[in-house]
Amino acid sequence: MKQLTYRLLLLVLLSTMTAWGNVEAKTVVVPKIYMFGFAASFNDTIVHFTDVQEVDSAWMNNRNGFLLGREFYSGQLRDYLRNKQQLMARTCVVMFSKSRSKAEKKLVKMRKLYTNSKDGKKHFDVRYLSESDFHFKAVDMNPLNDENGEATPRKKKNKR
Repeated sequence: MKQLTYRLLLLVLLSTMTAWGNVEAKTVVVPKIYMFGFAASFNDTIVHFTDVQEVDSAWMNNRNGFLLGREFYSGQLRDYLRNKQQLMARTCVVMFSKSRSKAEKKLVKMRKLYTNSKDGKKHFDVRYLSESDFHFKAVDMNPLNDENGEATPRKKKNKR
């Protein structure tokens, strides 16, 4: 009896999650966002931060503010470090906000993680990339959308 109850609960949970997965959000172009990049490696203690930069025409999900193409923005930083600095195997991330002040607060908070230590020792070689060294380029996500500006729906699998 107990197992039957657990199975029914699991079935209800799975069907609810499946129903939520079919909801598609509209994508919109935001005139500008502010972002900075962070790069680190598991092979050494060098970490890189970029300045907060203004990026024009970023694509976002209007329901939750999810930045589309984040992998392309982080790829730009990774490629710059690989090609210009000869630093391989970097893990790169971008942080963003619609407000410059919020992006700068995120940058300050993240920098503190790598510059301040409880024992007073420097554990990381922190390097800064100015906007004249590296600049993010806008990523056009338009080919992924249809003529109405809505996200192209995923193909649904036929259940048999």
